[in-house]
Amino acid sequence: MRLLFDHQGTLWAATYGGVSRFDRATGNFVTYTPEQQNTIQYQEIQEDSKGILWLGAQSGLHRFDPQTASQPSGLRLAERRSSESGNVWPEPSIAESSDGRLWFATTKGIAWLDPAKFQENRNYLPPPVMISSIFSNGKTYTGSKNLTLPAHTEELEIDYTALSLAIPERVLFRYMLDGVDKEWRDAGNRRQAFYTNLAPRNYRFRVVASNNSGVWNEEGAFLDFAIAPAYYQTWWFRLSCVVAFIGLLWALYRLRVQQVTAQVRQRLQGRADERERIARELHDSLLQSFQGLQLSLYSGVGLLPDRPDVAKAKERLEGVINRADEAIKEGRDAIQGLRSSTTETNSLAASLSTLGEELACNQTNQNYPAVDVRVEGAPRDLHPILRDDVFRIAGEALRNAFLHAQANRIEVDIRYGSERFRVRIRDDGKGIDSQIVTDKGRPGHWGLRGMQERAKLVGGNLGVWTKLDSGTEIELTVPASTAYAKSRAERRPWFSRRTAAKAGDSSTS
Repeated sequence: MRLLFDHQGTLWAATYGGVSRFDRATGNFVTYTPEQQNTIQYQEIQEDSKGILWLGAQSGLHRFDPQTASQPSGLRLAERRSSESGNVWPEPSIAESSDGRLWFATTKGIAWLDPAKFQENRNYLPPPVMISSIFSNGKTYTGSKNLTLPAHTEELEIDYTALSLAIPERVLFRYMLDGVDKEWRDAGNRRQAFYTNLAPRNYRFRVVASNNSGVWNEEGAFLDFAIAPAYYQTWWFRLSCVVAFIGLLWALYRLRVQQVTAQVRQRLQGRADERERIARELHDSLLQSFQGLQLSLYSGVGLLPDRPDVAKAKERLEGVINRADEAIKEGRDAIQGLRSSTTETNSLAASLSTLGEELACNQTNQNYPAVDVRVEGAPRDLHPILRDDVFRIAGEALRNAFLHAQANRIEVDIRYGSERFRVRIRDDGKGIDSQIVTDKGRPGHWGLRGMQERAKLVGGNLGVWTKLDSGTEIELTVPASTAYAKSRAERRPWFSRRTAAKAGDSSTS
């Protein structure tokens, strides 16, 4: 920093970036900066006989008139000399002689300037700017306003220039790449811009320049160019990745559904096999034993003499034989029921309608609810074991509605959907306390809990919605892949069905 008191006693300071004046009224410094808006280290300051301040710097000699400078950018480069500042510290490098000349100590000798004969030649013509070429990946591109660079362009050099014949080395540049630079970059007198790792997209490069007097060409020049994307940067590749990812998630979901369905079907088949095993055991062991016992009783009765004292004993034995006949008949019916549930099909709607009629007949009062059974979709055969569980769940809901709901109407909706099978029982009765639904039944009552357990066994979901004085709705849903029994054609391997289909087409033709 250099300090100077001018002829009026004002304190001036040559600093890094400009010249500052001390304002006694405010007690602060007012700083004036160069018109070129670049940072300059001023090393000397001197006042001539007319009150003009001359400041020395590496870039040259700057002139400042305190009388006409109303803006903070009043410093102008008056003349440029090579190695202008001598950097002689702490001795001053600017001195005024008796004839008014200013003498400067430089690294290449002594220079002088006569302020009385100095005429400021200001250049008011902004320099024309042009972008000459782009260099990328070892190749130079020129003369194109809409240029597309190849993919994998990582390093980019843009060359530009400005035509100023006065003092070319004092032409300054600023540039900006839209979408990358947030503000203008000061390039000084450098005529290249460098960028790396640009994303594939459209760009506009803009550059402006100023002449030796600091007059800027604000319009400047621009260049539109684009960088082509690699295949993995294109929108269709990203969309394909998204579609593939969604497809993978869907495949995993379907695989999981198939696994769960297979587990449920295996569990149902295990129950069916167990029922058949029980039926065989009952037939081959228990019923055979009953029949053998019955034959023994018949033989014993035949051996009894026709005496009055044994008549009463004979009557009792015949009663035992009759009860054995009834037990054998009931056992056969039970075996038939176990086997028929795994081999035969029936109408769920008809079974629930019959159950509703039986419940209505067992009511002691005449104000029993009306049961309306409706079917949506084409009825399909259910898996035998699943059908039994569905009937028991729906039957339990019907019994609860008859015995506890005090309803006037009960609706049973059976829907054979392509995605899921659904049974819904609604009534307009008094409803159920929400706490009972949360606890899955009253203490000591297992109806609601048993319905939940059966629904879980068949891979379904049981929902209960109720509100006091607004009725109750119970809905059982089972995935279609689990609910519906497979036909023989569906159980055959895929290639067998395909061969049969082709054979049918050929026979038709």
